[in-house]
Amino acid sequence: MTEQSPADNFPAGYEVPKVWTWDKANGGAFANINRPIAGPTHDKELPVGKHPLQLYSLGTPNGVKVTIMLEELLALGHKGAEYDAWLIRIGDGDQFGSGFVDVNPNSKIPALADHAPKDGGEPVRVFESASILVYLAEKFGAFLPSELRARTETLNWLFWQMGSAPFLGGGFGHFYAYAPMKIKYAIDRYAMEVKRQLDVLDRHLADNRYMAGSEYSIADMAIWPWYGNLALNQSYGDAGNFLEVQSYSHVQRWTAEIAKRPAVKRGRMVNRLSGEPSEQLHERHDASDFETKTEDKIGQDQTVKA
Repeated sequence: MTEQSPADNFPAGYEVPKVWTWDKANGGAFANINRPIAGPTHDKELPVGKHPLQLYSLGTPNGVKVTIMLEELLALGHKGAEYDAWLIRIGDGDQFGSGFVDVNPNSKIPALADHAPKDGGEPVRVFESASILVYLAEKFGAFLPSELRARTETLNWLFWQMGSAPFLGGGFGHFYAYAPMKIKYAIDRYAMEVKRQLDVLDRHLADNRYMAGSEYSIADMAIWPWYGNLALNQSYGDAGNFLEVQSYSHVQRWTAEIAKRPAVKRGRMVNRLSGEPSEQLHERHDASDFETKTEDKIGQDQTVKA
C-alpha cells in the first residue's frame, strides 16, 4: 500500500486503522440495511402462491433478469413457467426475515423456490441471479444452447456480467449517486472501468446481433437490465450523459432491439417500485395482473371505492 501523509487523505487526516470497526452512520443511502454479518434479524415466513415457481424479488437489475426470463419462457408457451412474484422490500429489511434467509443465506434478491423440480422431490431453492437463469434454462430447455461452443459463449458472457456489474452498481453507481459525499478519485476510478466495460460490449456487438451470437439468450437477459438501462440513461440519475453512453452505437442498437420485446416490457414491470404507476406491478400472480393490477389501476380502484 502506498504511503502518504494523512493530511492528503480524504477526509484530511484519515489514517487506516490496524483493525476495521463498523461505523453504522457511515453507510450512505443504504446505511439502514448494510451490516457486516449474515443471518436473519427477525422471524418471518415467506408466502407461497398457487404456482410451482415462487419468486421473491425486487425490480432492480438483478431481479429484472429473472422476471424477463420467466416472461420469455411463458411467451414461448412453457406453461410450467407460470410464477408468483412476491415483493421483497430491501429498504425495509425484508431480505433478513428468517424465511428469506432459508431460501438465500446471502440475503440478496432475487431468490427462487421451485416446488415442482424435475426430480419430483422436495422444493429446490435457487439463489444468485445467474444460477436462477441457468436453472430455468435447463429446466425448460430454452435460451441456453446445447451445442458446446454456443453454450460456452453464452456462459462466458453470463459470468462476464456477474463479475462486471459490481463495478457498475456497487462501484460507480454508489459513489456517483448514493455515497454521502462526492469523492473524485472514486468516481473517476469506477467511471473509467464502466466505460471500459461499455467498450468491451460495443466492440463485441459490432459483430454480433446478440451477446452469444445470432440467438437471444440468458446472456442478453443478464446484461441488458444493467447495461441496457444505463444505455437508456435510466440508471443513477444522469449517469448516462456523464458516461456518454450515446457514443456506444452498437450497444445502443442492441439495447433498443431488446427493449422492444414484449416479454422484456412485462418483466421490467414486475416487483417495480419506481417510475410511472402504469409500469409498476408490485406483485405478479397471474398473467392478467399486467392488465388489472398495475399501480395506476389499483389507484383508480381505490378512488372509486372512496
